[in-house]
Amino acid sequence: MSFLNDLFIGLDATEQEALQERLDLVEHKIKFMDKMPVTCLDVNNFPNYLLAEQIAQAGGMFETDVLNAVFVIYYQQGKTLTDLMREVPTVLDPDWQAVKNNRIILLNDDEHGSTTAENAVSLIEDIAEMLHPGSFIFGHEGDKWIRFGA
Repeated sequence: MSFLNDLFIGLDATEQEALQERLDLVEHKIKFMDKMPVTCLDVNNFPNYLLAEQIAQAGGMFETDVLNAVFVIYYQQGKTLTDLMREVPTVLDPDWQAVKNNRIILLNDDEHGSTTAENAVSLIEDIAEMLHPGSFIFGHEGDKWIRFGA
């Protein structure tokens, strides 16, 4: 929870406790699941390390080689879902495992643009739902992020 510690400073005890409970729920569930190899890319297919800690907290294992990734998350600051839907299809490689299995995810920057404790916890929940859809349902699919079939 290292990156979250700074975000929790200044929150009252009730807020901290509520956010910690949400994180504990995710942590408890992923304890019993395999870590999913995840690559996070920008729209030029360059690795995007901004979400590496959140991916790890959500039950993922950051993978630098897209060929070994079970999931590919496209995320770029300043890009909306509409932008990503327009740009991502042209950079997908049909040989990637994630493309073959329809495990491409587009993540909207709008909700996570400001780094607050609430946004960080929400992002971890969203990524947990992306990686383990049968185990987590937080209800942000279609709003903050979408599964993208190639």
